[in-house]
Amino acid sequence: MKYPRPIQNLIDLLSTIPTVGHKTAERYAFHLLKRNTDDLQNLAQAILGLKNNITVCKSCFSISEKDPCDICSDAQRLKNILCVIADFRDLVSIEATKQFNGSYFILGGTINAVADHKPSQLNIQPLLNRIKNGGIKEIILALNPDMEGETTSMYLIKQIKQLNIPDLKITRLAKGLPMGADLEYADEITLGNALKYRNEL
Repeated sequence: MKYPRPIQNLIDLLSTIPTVGHKTAERYAFHLLKRNTDDLQNLAQAILGLKNNITVCKSCFSISEKDPCDICSDAQRLKNILCVIADFRDLVSIEATKQFNGSYFILGGTINAVADHKPSQLNIQPLLNRIKNGGIKEIILALNPDMEGETTSMYLIKQIKQLNIPDLKITRLAKGLPMGADLEYADEITLGNALKYRNEL
């Protein structure tokens, strides 16, 4: 027996979400079917708000409700220390440590040959342009210590050093992060120590 078309359409859409399989999508669909109309309307509005009320900061490429974002427009943040991360969730993780008062730059992913994620698909050129514009004394490469993160870090180090900017320091997160770990799931103490005891490259 087939599901009614509205339910099947919802199951098909939910199944496109990463890590949501067909059975999980079915459970979500039938859970939503039991909710009242107000709950469903609130959910629909929240989903629409992702596109209608969210923008990308032109300075750091962070997602935000305004451009520039709160961090880039904060006069108390250090503008000469730039922490390079893969995505917004890493920013949230680092901010939770309360150990960093500099600025951020989001690459929008990492280099991944298997998934065909090339350097040209990331925000690498805008990063290099920002560094060339001057004023940056330290670049912190805060990428996941996995194969993709390592590949991206090595590529960035080469590109940044080719800029030949005197006294520009390049560091990486160090203490406490094991190989293969995700910043998103690291606890605040471990991530805080990794940031605090970073190594110069």
